[in-house]
Amino acid sequence: MNIGKLPENVLKRSVFKQLHTKRKEVLQGAGVGEDCAAMLLGADEMFVVSTDPITGTTQDIGRMGMLVTLNDLASAGAEPVGVLLTALLPENITEPQIRQIMQQIDGECEKYHVQVMGGHTEITRAVNQPVLTVTGIGKALKGKMISTGGARPGDDMVITKWIAIEGTVILAKEKEMELLDRFPKNMIEEAKKMEKYLSVVPEAAVAVRSGVSAMHDVTEGGIFGALWEMAEASGVGLEIDLKKIPVRQESIEICEYFGINPYELISSGSMLIAASDGNMLVRNLEKEGIPAAVVGKAMEGNDRILINDGEVRFLEPPKTDELYKVLN
Repeated sequence: MNIGKLPENVLKRSVFKQLHTKRKEVLQGAGVGEDCAAMLLGADEMFVVSTDPITGTTQDIGRMGMLVTLNDLASAGAEPVGVLLTALLPENITEPQIRQIMQQIDGECEKYHVQVMGGHTEITRAVNQPVLTVTGIGKALKGKMISTGGARPGDDMVITKWIAIEGTVILAKEKEMELLDRFPKNMIEEAKKMEKYLSVVPEAAVAVRSGVSAMHDVTEGGIFGALWEMAEASGVGLEIDLKKIPVRQESIEICEYFGINPYELISSGSMLIAASDGNMLVRNLEKEGIPAAVVGKAMEGNDRILINDGEVRFLEPPKTDELYKVLN
């Protein structure tokens, strides 16, 4: 396609026509020539906004972009309402590929009742693969927003599902042929099927009802990065039992093959939660079919300790995600 904005006929046919979900709160949404969106809130409500780019994968980029941003809003205890999209596309992209990305986005919009409120689409030489940035707009009752920095000394630290979900799915898809030379097909298929666990919206809803102190979705930097970020934001120490951190065997095998650390691998689909009664939270989550585990506690002070069979090490600030060691 030619450099610059998408042609108006392509924009109407393969972008706007793929979007179907509407929200009553959205007063002005996406349209040709519209540079702004407008949203109505109640008197006791507040905006919650988050934004994320998707640069680490080209497969399912529309779906992944939506899930990452919706997870951020859910982690704050907010109800997602709408998104703004910025799609920077390479010259060699085709209209069917654009339509497929928009259909993936619309599928997630329908699932979570979210409206695409606007955005920008452009063909540019600045990228050699699609880059999608999703800005999510949600709402929460005043005083009810849950932050990453709300953990208190004595709180239990709970992890939902398993770490490394997103990284495992991306590697299973992007490196499928290479992995099939080493592993049986059924294992790689199971790793790819883990994408059904990428949303943390369900566990966020349970956590909000359970009255938790803090939530943080586990994204770049993996669980080690998420633990550090919650402790740093909250001004607490940590004592974490490494053996209690849940991880799927598929993730372990794939990470061992590529020589990367699953604890430092992008992990959308897993939520880190601080709660005064972690065991009660785990029971509440399990009632909704969501596995979870108490892995340690928040402590007084600044020491962030990982315990592994009696061996003690200190948690370090997040480093570059392990995914980029394989995909770059």
